Parts: sequence; C-alpha cells; structure tokens
Amino acid sequence: MCLAVPGRVLDIGEKDGTRMATVDFGGVQKEVCLEYLPDLQVGEYAIVHVGFALQRLDEESAKQTLELFAQLGMLQEEFGDPWEQAAAAGGEPWPFADDFEPRPAPEPALAAPQEEVQP
Repeated sequence: MCLAVPGRVLDIGEKDGTRMATVDFGGVQKEVCLEYLPDLQVGEYAIVHVGFALQRLDEESAKQTLELFAQLGMLQEEFGDPWEQAAAAGGEPWPFADDFEPRPAPEPALAAPQEEVQP
C-alpha cells in the first residue's frame, strides 16, 4: 500500500534545479520534492505521496495522523526495511536488530568410525 503521509519540513534546498526538502515522518527522514508547494517553509507540515509534498497541513492534524499510522503499524509498512518485513512475515527475527540473539549452531553430525590403515 502506498500512503499519503504527513511530515514536517526540516530543511529546504535545491537539487538539479528542483526545490527539495528533508522531511521528517515521525522519525524517518526522506527527501521530498516541493514543486507542488513552492511556498512551503521549514517547520511546516505537508502531506507527502510518492516523494511529492501535495498539501499543507496543520501541526495538530499531522501529529494525530502520524500517531494513528504508528499505532496501526502503517509507518513501518510504508517506511520499514523490506528485508526486515520479509523476515518477520516468515516468522524469523531480523538478524541485524540490536536485540537479536543468535541461535546456537547445530551440533555436527557424528561421523562413522574410520578404520585405521596399517602401513
């Protein structure tokens, strides 16, 4: 699913002649195009879809929406690591997580006794 997510503008710059911003989505920062909202300023909130800021949003509405998305797990779905999500879907822990405890290595299989060769 692809969501339109509210985010707060952290800084604004230009990249290859296009007005761009670093936007914070509840802890996840992404680069966003501001061409559809050329007057958006640092500190303001906007609804962002597929990398484009589409509509200005007030802070209260943005925070409520981000909180709801977080509770529903939608921020992880939208911004999470796809490899981590695949591991979780397969019932395995993500091996690079800070709290990951590796499983002990399996015991090697016992080999059949070897006959000694006499010279």
